[in-house]
Amino acid sequence: MLRTRDHLVTSDAERYLLVYMISVLLVVVALVIIFFVVFQKRKNQLLIDKVNQQRKFDEELVKTQQEIQEETLKHVGRELHDNVGQMLILSTMQMNAAASVVKDDAKAKVENAASALKDSLEEVRALSKSLNSDVIFNLGFDSTVKNEVARLNKSGLIESKLLIQGEKVNFENKKDEIILFRILQEFFSNTLKYAEAEQLVVSLDYEEQFLNINVEDNGKGFDVDKVEKGSGLLNMEKRAELLNATFQLTSQSENGTVLTLQYPYKNSFS
Repeated sequence: MLRTRDHLVTSDAERYLLVYMISVLLVVVALVIIFFVVFQKRKNQLLIDKVNQQRKFDEELVKTQQEIQEETLKHVGRELHDNVGQMLILSTMQMNAAASVVKDDAKAKVENAASALKDSLEEVRALSKSLNSDVIFNLGFDSTVKNEVARLNKSGLIESKLLIQGEKVNFENKKDEIILFRILQEFFSNTLKYAEAEQLVVSLDYEEQFLNINVEDNGKGFDVDKVEKGSGLLNMEKRAELLNATFQLTSQSENGTVLTLQYPYKNSFS
């Protein structure tokens, strides 16, 4: 009986020891798991913070670049209006004066030259308006786009058309109007330089929450996947990101190019 009792005591001690060891092991495993989870969360949070910091830095960098570009364009626009414009006005006046005194055989040539100077003056004035952000602020997005389309038509380089649907919605941030217009300007410029297009159609569709913009030319197009992205294409994408606007550029060889933007009135980062 003593042996049996000793054996039972020993068994109980071993059982308690085993339970204790298992409990300690479970606690250690739980601590390891908790440490690993906390470590992963901390690691993930650090990565998220790093990504957010990089995104904010990129946004601020792009905004700074945009501000510098706007100031440069504003300066050029003022110079065109104040200096070049005044010179063209003076030249037009002098040419008109000359046309009134020259003989008949030269009169037509002088009048043609005066007309050309007048057209150049109008072009310079229109260009200065499209470059100066203060003018865009005053005119508004719609009117600025209308002026630019009219300027393209006057140039004789391309036939342009503007279509507007829906009831106009005023932007909460006026700076967004300038950024959107610069995106369109970049597309217009690329169309004139590379597309060899004959027609350009701009569509503005005002919806309740979004402004849908569609610009299409009938030029030679290009392979979007193969083309090297220059500063023009990158500028358009970066500007769209600043506005939290969806950006899509599609093109096919010999089938023209289409730019699609969807701008949210109240959700931009500007």
